[in-house]
Amino acid sequence: MRITLVGPAHPYKGGGARHTTELAHRLSARGHNTAIESWHAQYPSLLYPGQQTIADPEAETFTGTRRRLAWYRPDGWWRTGRRLARESDLVVLTLFSPAQIPSYLGILAGLCSRSERARVVALCHNVLPHERRSLDVTLTRAMLRRVDGILTHSPEQANLARGLLRGDHPDPVAATMPPHLPETGGAQEQPSGERRHLLFLGLVRPYKGVDLLLRALAEGAPEDVTLTVAGEFWGGTEELSELAAELGVSDRVRLREGYVPVEELPGLFAGADAAVLPYRSASATQNVWLAHQHGVPVIATRAGTLPDHVREGVDGLLCGPGDAEDLARTLRTFYTPGTPEKLRSGVRPVDPAPYWEAYVRRLLSSA
Repeated sequence: MRITLVGPAHPYKGGGARHTTELAHRLSARGHNTAIESWHAQYPSLLYPGQQTIADPEAETFTGTRRRLAWYRPDGWWRTGRRLARESDLVVLTLFSPAQIPSYLGILAGLCSRSERARVVALCHNVLPHERRSLDVTLTRAMLRRVDGILTHSPEQANLARGLLRGDHPDPVAATMPPHLPETGGAQEQPSGERRHLLFLGLVRPYKGVDLLLRALAEGAPEDVTLTVAGEFWGGTEELSELAAELGVSDRVRLREGYVPVEELPGLFAGADAAVLPYRSASATQNVWLAHQHGVPVIATRAGTLPDHVREGVDGLLCGPGDAEDLARTLRTFYTPGTPEKLRSGVRPVDPAPYWEAYVRRLLSSA
């Protein structure tokens, strides 16, 4: 089958680009004639004020990658759709943000302008943003009604898409998002014993719950336990810095602002007893598997698919989402004598192969 994935690839950074690229490799390995239609300019800086691209790839790139799409060239969207109608049997539109949808509608218009066109699947990393606007619903509904299949990364997200369609075809399906981790070399060998340090890693936005983590640190963790928050801060660090000062934990919290390159990851994880994911809400994330790849247990909320990847009391602990008090209780539990070492000993790196086999099968059947 001739398959084209439309989505970010290197030099774009992060899990989205890695997922698109790894999916292309997996499809190609199964004998499909695969290509990636990527971006020359994906978002205006107003919509994504952080660092959009990186110099060095985070994993093996895919040779069949074109980088022609630009958010400011609607004529290019339509032409791309016309070309893909000739070149592809299946087109997969990877949806991360409603900001992509105008270009996808242009591609769909180009596809539909030909009498014979490829089938189209919307691969929804997020059906709707965690912090959404009314226009997001309108755009997403318009796109989902024009495709032949919809793949989401959890039953909850499939139900969300189903609600937007209100019974219209197609019926969304769910598949577990498979591991697509950066190539870091894995865990560094470290001496035994506690680090008395916790790590939050990733894009810092309100739904990620870092404010709840600061409150829990103040209320629940022993006074000698510190925290690093590492990643891009949506809107800057001022609000969280003020909260840390108000809670009296400024001297225990390091806000490491900016995208974290791959080479820094092993050191950050090596210095932590646990990675903490205090999310208020979630769809799917790689951060549990990323921590486990580096030998570190995880403290996470029961949001989205997070509890599917944490074995309670074996390689991590779970608590209620949006509940600083329960997170504080979980931090106290984690730092009972012997618990950090016990949970660290239970960590095992994930095997990606079975996840990808099931995922590719589900994707192809959704078309």
